[in-house]
Amino acid sequence: MAEGERVKRPTIADIAQRAGVSKGAVSYALNGQPGVSEATRQRIVAIAREIGFNPNSAARALSGATAKAVGLTLCRPARILSIEPFFMGLISGFEAELAARSYALTLQVVATPEHEIEVYRRWWGERRVDGVFVSDLRENDVRIAVLQELQLPAVVIGGPGNTGTIAQIWSDDAGAVTEAVRYLVALGHRRIARVGGLPDLLHTQTRTRAFNEVCASLGIDNAVTVPSDYTGEEGGRATRRLLIGADRPTAIIFDNDVMAVAGLAVAQEMGLNVPADLSIVAWDDSPLCSLVHPPLTALSRDISEYGAHAARQLLAAVAGERVTNAEAGTAHLTPRGSTAPPRQP
Repeated sequence: MAEGERVKRPTIADIAQRAGVSKGAVSYALNGQPGVSEATRQRIVAIAREIGFNPNSAARALSGATAKAVGLTLCRPARILSIEPFFMGLISGFEAELAARSYALTLQVVATPEHEIEVYRRWWGERRVDGVFVSDLRENDVRIAVLQELQLPAVVIGGPGNTGTIAQIWSDDAGAVTEAVRYLVALGHRRIARVGGLPDLLHTQTRTRAFNEVCASLGIDNAVTVPSDYTGEEGGRATRRLLIGADRPTAIIFDNDVMAVAGLAVAQEMGLNVPADLSIVAWDDSPLCSLVHPPLTALSRDISEYGAHAARQLLAAVAGERVTNAEAGTAHLTPRGSTAPPRQP
């Protein structure tokens, strides 16, 4: 896209060209008027749906009006949002930039990536948004091709991965994992485990790969990652499975703060002393990490600024500017009371 060129939304002319009919025939078909056969009507409606055109918003499209809103869909359990500090911090960063430009944020929770694609098509066709944030990037992500086909301005939060012409912003997850493991090894830990996030997400895979590589390089032979879903319930279950094993770890890294807090509760429920019997490291520092006892060592980064940076990128894309990929700062370790040298036999 040329710099300064605004994205072209789908029009009746686009549908007519694809269907090989006149614009009048498209109008008849979409408005349920006589003048076209049923087979032609169905073909036209299918094409309109495919390219994200909604006839109910035709008048607005002709006026050239913008929605003054951007969208975020989350393919996560809805209950996570009420307790997940990461997304609250991210959204606060979005809002800091969007409010200053009089833009609104439209949020929807979906069950699958396919449902997410349906939302994109509806939002774009109905002129509800001018662009979207895309989170939880996956390998060979089916959403990317659809967004490019729709020419819907977007910014991917996470990566790096194959996002075609869509810009992305990410943090160095591998570097953060490496720092956390090296710190635990320096304290004397040799049995280190990790409670990971959703295994199909690209950033989870990046963290797992980095965890395995740094443990191997440091001679930690029994390092293991147990997958989870970021909730306290599953994080607690994963922790319990690790701690009842014959060769239980002396340190666990959790992929978010909610699971880390749940893991702390499980350890204390089992009569273990944190940090003497078990050291705990949480990913993404938050107030939760400081409110528990002992306070949790955490990988810290400015999530609000991360969101604000992504919002600036998206608003630039909406304006037709050329947007490039960006790497945000690496999370750094903030030691607190939940980590210490392991208890000696």
